[in-house]
Amino acid sequence: MNHDRSRDLYDRALSVLAGGVNSSVRASMPYPFFAERGDGAHLVDADGNRYVDYVMGYGPLLFGHDLPDPVTAAIQQHASQGPMYGAPTEIEVELAEFVTRHVPSVEMLRFVNSGTEATVSAVRLARGYTGRDKIVVMQGGYHGAQESTLVEAGEDPYHTHPSSPGIPESFAEHTIAVPFNDEEAVTEVFSEHGEEIAAVLTEPILGNTGIVHPVDGYHRTLRDLCDEHGSLLVFDEVITGFRVGGLQCAQGEFGITPDLTTFGKIIGGGFPVGAVGGRAEVVEHFTPAGSVFQSGTFSGHPVTMAAGYETLKYAAEHDVYDHVNALGDELRAGIRDICEEHAPEYTVVGTDSMFKTIFTREAPEAFEGHCEAGCTQRETCPRYDICPKNSADVNAAATDRWERVFWQEMKERGIWLTANQFESQFVSYAHTEEDVERTLEAYKEAL
Repeated sequence: MNHDRSRDLYDRALSVLAGGVNSSVRASMPYPFFAERGDGAHLVDADGNRYVDYVMGYGPLLFGHDLPDPVTAAIQQHASQGPMYGAPTEIEVELAEFVTRHVPSVEMLRFVNSGTEATVSAVRLARGYTGRDKIVVMQGGYHGAQESTLVEAGEDPYHTHPSSPGIPESFAEHTIAVPFNDEEAVTEVFSEHGEEIAAVLTEPILGNTGIVHPVDGYHRTLRDLCDEHGSLLVFDEVITGFRVGGLQCAQGEFGITPDLTTFGKIIGGGFPVGAVGGRAEVVEHFTPAGSVFQSGTFSGHPVTMAAGYETLKYAAEHDVYDHVNALGDELRAGIRDICEEHAPEYTVVGTDSMFKTIFTREAPEAFEGHCEAGCTQRETCPRYDICPKNSADVNAAATDRWERVFWQEMKERGIWLTANQFESQFVSYAHTEEDVERTLEAYKEAL
């Protein structure tokens, strides 16, 4: 493939943009290709190269790059009526009503502008509601670029330090990080700090660290501990919201009801968005109804609200989830078969329309009875004892090989995957059986 124009654009970008990009994950070796346009499930770069796209904007593009006619019409209508108003609109009420009808835990919402802003607001709300300061997070979980959760464990496994320069140690002092899927660890933390903990903040499925499913009963343990100690359980469904579990989101699939949920990506139909939803008793503590300050110039932007509302309506009225989940199952099962033959130590992960291959280093003794379409932490699976249970297990995989070798090989074969081992990949409504077959052929060659 020729990438001359992308290289030239990157050289220009380096002189005016920090690192040549506007989001760290867009950087890749030796330089990123620059997108020109999307076409269904495909992306065309500045040099005219065409790829099957599984990045899908890092999750928001449930339909791919071609929006259904009702979504496009709503976007055009609201854009033509004016950029924005600084006043409430009917469309934001309609989107909120739709979400509260379908997501089990959500009685009330506050729309914001990004997933990061949603989790920042949720943490502030939890602290304001409970009058406590400490937040429990999962090691390797990702909740946006915010000071309270950009932390890493120190020598004391539960004492955290900032994971980025520019964050004072005092922020990390109030954040406790525990390993995902470790019931003993989180129980010990609550035993020592229970009366100080405002909330547990977790993704239902770790989606930014290779996709890690919860073991059976883990979320129930979190729910019980929060109830026992008067803390809030906050699910970060920025990635999983309206992708895993359909319109009920991952919490519906797992049968767990959090106190608060953060949303982003799909809820805005491909436009910048975030939201905090949950029990009305808690959400009403946001100003002006309560005293926890939250505000934003572009919150509830009418074009975003229209795109989100029509996206979710279209998904509810058509076979969107049946289609994307079936293709996701087919893709993961196919990759699993390829790995079994060519790289038996690797673990295929994901559910519904999310997928990834973790370059784990240890193969099981037997293969019969494996999870057929992605690791679900099933105890009877031969791989159960060696499949990733937390971020440390993912980090111990051959993560450098993904970016240095595998991602490059797949890109040259016209398959665009996320550039590192950790980010999730996504199937869209625009993907086809032919796309899956082409992808599996590329996997065989690249592995």
